[in-house]
Amino acid sequence: MTTTGPLRDPANRVSPKAVRLWLFEALIAFVFFAGGSILISRWVGGSGWPWVPGWFADNSWLLPVAVLVVVLPFLVAEPFVRYAVHRWELSGDVVYARSGFLTREWVFVPVSRIQTVDKGQGWMERMLGLATLEIRTASHAGSSTIKGLDFTVAAGLAEQLAHRAEELRDDAT
Repeated sequence: MTTTGPLRDPANRVSPKAVRLWLFEALIAFVFFAGGSILISRWVGGSGWPWVPGWFADNSWLLPVAVLVVVLPFLVAEPFVRYAVHRWELSGDVVYARSGFLTREWVFVPVSRIQTVDKGQGWMERMLGLATLEIRTASHAGSSTIKGLDFTVAAGLAEQLAHRAEELRDDAT
């Protein structure tokens, strides 16, 4: 029986610019949460709806405060935690990626199983020079997405994976 230690970290970090991307995305979500809670609190506080508890109608201003208290720590912490966790590596014939915020996901994708490698950019990613690499296999469970890569790194990795996967397929025939 062999015992192994904990999984080692993949060798490569995503781009440091990914922190700005994730901070901006969290800020947009925060604006929607805060705006929605303010609208709901004004709506509840200004009307005499009989089904709304009286203490809540009288203190409806507590809803935006509660949203602020609950969501603000996530807004501040999430981008930095994600940057610390998100890593990737192409070693030998395997792509190894780790991602997550509240939960962690480790994915090992054998290069020989890769069917497509897609590089994508949303408008915020384009502004920051970032890209997302999607590595797909026949099995959804075996696929991987690496977000927050520098555009040139993503382009080079996509090309390298496509060539390597083609080589391995040719060797198998």
